[in-house]
Amino acid sequence: MSTAETSNEFAATHALVRAVRGITWDKIPVDAREVAHHCLLDFIGCAVAGSHEPLSRILVDEIVRGEGSRESSLIGRNERASRLTAALVNGAAGHALDFDDTHMAMGGHPSVPVVPAVLALAETIGASGRSVLEAIVVGIELECRLGAMLGGQHYAIGFHSTGTVGTFGAAAACAHLLALDEDGWLRALGLAGTQAAGLKSGFGTMAKPLHAGRAASNGLFSALAAHGGYSSNTAIIETAQGFAATHAGAIPSPAIIERDADRFLIRDTLFKYHASCYLTHAPIQAARQIRDQHRIDPTTIDEIELRVAPSLFSVCNIREPRTGLEGKFSLCATTAMALLGDDTTDLATFSDSRVTGPTLVALRSRVRVTPVEKTSQTYATVIVKSGGKSFEASADSGEPAANLAAQRENLQRKFMALTLPILGRVRAETLAQSALDADRIPKALELISQTTDAERIRTIETTNDVRRRS
Repeated sequence: MSTAETSNEFAATHALVRAVRGITWDKIPVDAREVAHHCLLDFIGCAVAGSHEPLSRILVDEIVRGEGSRESSLIGRNERASRLTAALVNGAAGHALDFDDTHMAMGGHPSVPVVPAVLALAETIGASGRSVLEAIVVGIELECRLGAMLGGQHYAIGFHSTGTVGTFGAAAACAHLLALDEDGWLRALGLAGTQAAGLKSGFGTMAKPLHAGRAASNGLFSALAAHGGYSSNTAIIETAQGFAATHAGAIPSPAIIERDADRFLIRDTLFKYHASCYLTHAPIQAARQIRDQHRIDPTTIDEIELRVAPSLFSVCNIREPRTGLEGKFSLCATTAMALLGDDTTDLATFSDSRVTGPTLVALRSRVRVTPVEKTSQTYATVIVKSGGKSFEASADSGEPAANLAAQRENLQRKFMALTLPILGRVRAETLAQSALDADRIPKALELISQTTDAERIRTIETTNDVRRRS
């Protein structure tokens, strides 16, 4: 074990490990268990839908095929890969559509770095579905505590927490699944910290999903290497020139660990029902309220003011998006879509042609985004001026669901919409139920094997090949 002199008295890395390492299924409250099922369901749905996106195809063509490994499954595809590469590809696929869950404490997407790492490992060691869910909870709990410990500065200076903090979450989940001792955990996190990467400057490109895939793969690597005895700095978060100092300019405090000691933060996971950056959701909801209540003809709108937190300007304020992917990170475009009545829950809405279409461009050019200090990132106010009248509505997308039964139903509908085109109704319904009953599955492989339908996928691949050639 290698250590280094710490920059303060609080052993943050050790405290994080001790906060989550003892979690077992019987200690997890019923509501947190239910949300763990939701996280698994939602990730699989997003990964199946993203498995045939161009970025997934590139990874398969350029990385997977050269490996020739049959070790682990690729979600939604017929190819197989090494478990490290499977975690990479499945993680990138799960974030390809930017439709996966988010968490305000973590400051990123909690499931997409953790779940693909856990599934790739679970398949190769014969772990049960319950062990998978338990590891998912452990990984999400650690990354959310770490994200809270770092504070908003980590994200504000340009790091993408899904790629950075998510690497720690994936390492923790896999360390738990491998039953590492405390020293092994610390070495795994030490390796995770020195590999964690991801810059917000990559938003709107294929680099953003790559952050999630790399976090999953690097986290899995960290746990496997630690399992084999690989050494690292076991105080990686708090040490001088460590993760907190270099990535947030922060001095970790025990306050966060103490505050959240008796809580399960996975319960606060937020799920997406609009296929765009989560910070565009409150503006979409406010704009929809105005459209639904006042039935304004979009052609009569003179001006739209959108009031949001200043921090959104560095995340999702692409003024003139040129692609569907950029449109997902455009407050102007998504607000205009809502006022036009576009279905922002539909992936097809965020096509290149729609985002650059004249009707949408004309309306989004009338949107003025105004920063409002001391405003929550998840709160927005939309003011529409039309025909001499002013219409105003506000929304907050930051409240976790109070009704988990309703959330389960909403996620099942979302799952079916995402997976039906690739798996067909029977296969999709069976897979959804398996994810929601994962704690009863003896081997996780039984769940993972249901994410493909060879005949339908061959048809999709053939169709995509024809389109590319034409």
